[in-house]
Amino acid sequence: MNAYFKGLKDKYHINDELMAKMLTAYEKVQPYWRNIEEKTAAGQLRVLNAFQKNQAADFHLNGSTGYGYGDTGRDVLELIWADVFQAEKALVRANIASGTHALAICLYGNLLPGDQFVSISGTPYDTLLKIIGKNKETGTLSELGIKHDVVELVDDDFNYEEIAKVVTPATKMVCIQRSRGYSWRKSLSIAKIEKAIAFVKAISPEIICFVDNCYGEFVELQEPLEIGADLIAGSLIKNPGGGLAPRGGYVAGRAYLVDKASNRLTAPGIAADVGSALDFNRLAYQGLFMAPLIVEQAMKGAIFAAELLADLGYKVSPAAGDERTDIIQAIQLNEPDNVRRFCKGIQMASPLDAYVTPYDAELPGYDDAVIMAGGTFVQGSSIELSIDGPMRPPYIVYMQGGLSVAHVIAGVVAAVGQMEQ
Repeated sequence: MNAYFKGLKDKYHINDELMAKMLTAYEKVQPYWRNIEEKTAAGQLRVLNAFQKNQAADFHLNGSTGYGYGDTGRDVLELIWADVFQAEKALVRANIASGTHALAICLYGNLLPGDQFVSISGTPYDTLLKIIGKNKETGTLSELGIKHDVVELVDDDFNYEEIAKVVTPATKMVCIQRSRGYSWRKSLSIAKIEKAIAFVKAISPEIICFVDNCYGEFVELQEPLEIGADLIAGSLIKNPGGGLAPRGGYVAGRAYLVDKASNRLTAPGIAADVGSALDFNRLAYQGLFMAPLIVEQAMKGAIFAAELLADLGYKVSPAAGDERTDIIQAIQLNEPDNVRRFCKGIQMASPLDAYVTPYDAELPGYDDAVIMAGGTFVQGSSIELSIDGPMRPPYIVYMQGGLSVAHVIAGVVAAVGQMEQ
């Protein structure tokens, strides 16, 4: 790697002291990297088996137009997806606009006026709060009279005492956000989620346990449906799209719950039977096949970032040697200018728009100004190297993605170099 690091040193004008720290960090993370390679191999085999079981063929890669009736490529992809994630049924569509959209159709499809649902992993991500609605805003769940309660985590784990008070046999749904969102808490492991679901099901087996699976796919050996969840949802421009899917999202789980979500994606009576794939199938198939490897690359890059930034005196979560449950690396940079410089470095190291300087700005769905960086091939893709964060104390940035670990390291080197100037 000497030529590689020398190239980085020359390109980003890194001083000798900082370069020595980077080389030390690289050596330190090697054992951590080896620990995640087994999960990659297991995930790859799982995907391969699903492709073969469902007899995926070249003609399935073709798309369809119009209504999409008889789109066997779309239908087989959803069978493969169901097998990979151990679901009774899956909905994998290009016209699911984002992870937030995938979550929304699950909520609107499976909750009725008067129902109560409870977020037991704390206050949900900013964009989901806009769907819930605080004051019966137009188009929100609160406008429909659907009640939402929150049980905050305690010491990065579920608050079982409080769950027992808030969740009753009359509760319709419990929601778990696997990833940290814009918070300093740890992301939730499959083991913790399994214990929480068992606790909720003991209150009533009829309660729907719904997991926001964004950023977590292929990070651990199991997925939430295997340990008792009823429904999961996520985005294809995150982990499971493998950096190739150009758009889309997914819902998977119990068939009747997926069917209800399908009604909200299209309309009752047509549900999942319509929706042309256009040019989507080939990239969605190939992206899913590549996903375990791409997730590994992103995780290796995040581990390197954690080691280096911690050595430079910044708080990081998770630490380099911690068990990982998603691909996000949180870094507390303490000052707004540090955030801007770090994001500028990530942008400088991007394959596209490297000449652009990112600035914080107001964005739809967020309460604070947000800064984002990442010259991605798919707009907004967070399985590609990208970083974002709200501009509020203590000024935490959330780094995710990376199609290759070499690119992630280059981005981190450039970002740290900007802060050290």
